[in-house]
Amino acid sequence: MAFSVSFVCTGNICRSPMAESVFRARVDEAGLDGLVRVDSAGTDGWHEGDGADPRTVSVLTAAGYESDHVARRFEASWFSRLDLVIALDSGHLRALRRLAPTAADADKVRLLRSYDPAAAASVDLDVPDPYYGDDEGFETCLRMVEAASEGLLDAVREASERRAA
Repeated sequence: MAFSVSFVCTGNICRSPMAESVFRARVDEAGLDGLVRVDSAGTDGWHEGDGADPRTVSVLTAAGYESDHVARRFEASWFSRLDLVIALDSGHLRALRRLAPTAADADKVRLLRSYDPAAAASVDLDVPDPYYGDDEGFETCLRMVEAASEGLLDAVREASERRAA
């Protein structure tokens, strides 16, 4: 059974689809594409059915990532099929843990930047929402996502190996 990771931000049009695209690329590069399933969602349904924000698509394309995305809202029932739920900021972390049906499900929720060794000691592990800013905010978001993706990949690889053993 594949190890399942879902990235969650507010509307599922900026940060979480960016994290999904970057992490999927890391999973593919590591040869784990059949062993790890990656998706994303939003805590709110404002943009359900929409594509990713054009600035997200632009930043991803310029960096060589694929972006084929349709926004959706995270549902509590998904916890049963997910191994990790990766929140992009502390507000999402709190909302997702409240939504979790069980304590074990709440334990599946982690902040993305907690996987970035350079950021792990920081007081602020949020990936700031670039939506209301300029293109630089999307570039900053991408750098933060990329920095955390390697640590997350290591954690997922380790968890997958423990499960297989």
